[in-house]
Order: sequence, then structure tokens, then C-alpha cells
Amino acid sequence: MLYAGLDLSRRRLDFHLLDTEGTTVEVGAAPPDADGLQTLTRRLDRHRAPIRAAIESMNGARFVHDQLELAGWEVEIADAQKVKGLAPLACKTDRIDAWVLAELARRDLVPAIWLPDPSVRAERERARWRLHLVRHRSSLKQRVHAVLLAHGKPCPVSDLFGVSGRQLLAALGLPEPWQGSIDASLRLIDELDREIGDCERELRRLGADHRSVSLLCTVPGISWVLAYTIAAEIGDINRFPTPRKLAGYSGLCPRVYQSGERDLRGPLSKQGPRYPRWALVEAATHACTAPIYRDRYQQTKARIGKHRGAKVAQVDLARRLAEAIWHMLTRQQPFAPKGATDPLAA
Repeated sequence: MLYAGLDLSRRRLDFHLLDTEGTTVEVGAAPPDADGLQTLTRRLDRHRAPIRAAIESMNGARFVHDQLELAGWEVEIADAQKVKGLAPLACKTDRIDAWVLAELARRDLVPAIWLPDPSVRAERERARWRLHLVRHRSSLKQRVHAVLLAHGKPCPVSDLFGVSGRQLLAALGLPEPWQGSIDASLRLIDELDREIGDCERELRRLGADHRSVSLLCTVPGISWVLAYTIAAEIGDINRFPTPRKLAGYSGLCPRVYQSGERDLRGPLSKQGPRYPRWALVEAATHACTAPIYRDRYQQTKARIGKHRGAKVAQVDLARRLAEAIWHMLTRQQPFAPKGATDPLAA
């Protein structure tokens, strides 16, 4: 068995090949495209030994993983943060990174991440693309509000981009280039509305047959859009052995600094992908008014204080939602408060 460490950058893939004794067999680089990876596998096939490789998680690592596994390699994608914890470096270069990954593969210490199958990856891409478009639309709307504020124009309507709001914007008569910026922003907002509508129709169609979406829609604060997003980001619920593991994956747990008698709690760890964290916090924003969670939210908010209380209470509620979701998906049961006999009692 040979062990390869792969360090990926935009234009090249550095590799370091070790044998079972830790002796360097070969060092080099290859282009990270399909032709370059095919050439690399043919080049290393002359050693006539199976290869186990490790590559850090980053954009493009999944493509390299898939191409090399098709060539017969055994490839693991390592958590970049955990690799730094296992092997801190005083001198960091691409070649040293490749050697470190090869050593971790040889010692069977690669902190490998879970790889979703193609169907889950497609679900994630659909949900993330919709969120990407929504954020662009929000940014354009904020820019229009900023232009009005800069020119001392009040906004007497509740929805500046509804019918009455559009009439108000058309009658402003601001000087150029500000009026042109508003007109262009409105055209882009209309186009984004159409694209987002198409995305949501597709998500609703696909979510109708998804076994987890219907269950998640029974949770207070979760509609079908958030349900689809959470289901896609979680993937296989069985990879989380406990509810706390799911909450930790979402990055909603605080950092802990503990030494002797000293125990400090810092900000959120924000480990893992940001999309499930956003979805759970968004759900908590709506769930805080539900009867089952309202008292806890208000008590936490009052205990922390008016400056940070709302945010802390919101994150606390998001963690509780994550734990409830774990129990629901593990048991394949709708949401129910503790002690309820009717599964839809909430």
C-alpha cells in the first residue's frame, strides 16, 4: 500500500507519495483538471500498488476525489480545521501540507468528513441557489432604501416594492445617476423575483416526495422552504449518533475555554456549513411565538438582558429545534411537545 497526500490549489495539485515505512516514494504536481488527474494516475500506476490518498476539504476537492476513485484509488477528504489541530506547522507550504496529509493517511489518522451522494448534493445546490438569489434581492432593496435616505425622502408605505411603493419610486424624480440606479435596481429585483419563484416551484415539487420535508413542516417556525433546506443539509440523519452531535454540526454551540477552576463560554463555534445554522436560526425567529417555546424564549431573553438577550434566546431555541429534529428524523415521527399524545399537538 502507498499513501498519497494531496494539496489542492486553483492551478495545481501537489502530491507526496509515501510507502508503509514512511519513506518518500515520489513528489510532484499535476493540473487539477480531468486530463491532469488522468495523467497523474497513469504516472503512479507504475508503482503497482494500491494507493490510499487524503485531500483537505475545499472547493474542488470533491471533483478530485471522484476522479481518483474512478481510477481505483481510495480517497478521503479531511476536515481542514481538524488537520491543523492534529499537525500544527511552523512552516507551511503546499509541499509540506501534502506530506502531512500523506503521513496522516499512512497512520490512519485522517479526520475524514462525510460525503453526500449525488442526490443529496443536488438538493443542497437547489436550496443554496435559492438562498443566493434571495440575498442578492435583499441587497438591491437595501441599496434603494439607502438612496432614499441619502436624499431625505421618507418611505410612508410598508412595502416600498409593492404597487404603492413602485408608484412612489416612479414619482421621485431624483437627479442622475441616482434615479438610474433605482430604475436598474427595480429591473433586477423583478428578474430575481421570477428566478426565485421558479426555484420555489421546483423545491415544492421535489419536496412533496421527500420523506423528511413533510415531517419537518410539522415543527413550529418551519415552512416547506426551510424544511427542504434543513433536510438537504442534514442528509443522512444516522450519521449523527446523538442530538448534541447534530447541534454541534450546525455550529450553534458556544466555544468553551476551560482551565482548572476557570470556565469561560465564548461566541458560537460556527463549525460546519453555514446553511443549516442559518435555517435553524431563521426557524427559531418564527418559533419564538409558538406556545411551546414562547415562555422559554422570553425567560432567556429577560435573564440575559435587553442588549444580548434576544440573540442568545434565539440561538438557544435554534439548538432545541435541532435536537427535536434529530428525534423526529431518527424515529420518523412528526413533531410533538414532551408528553403530548397527539403528534400534531404543537
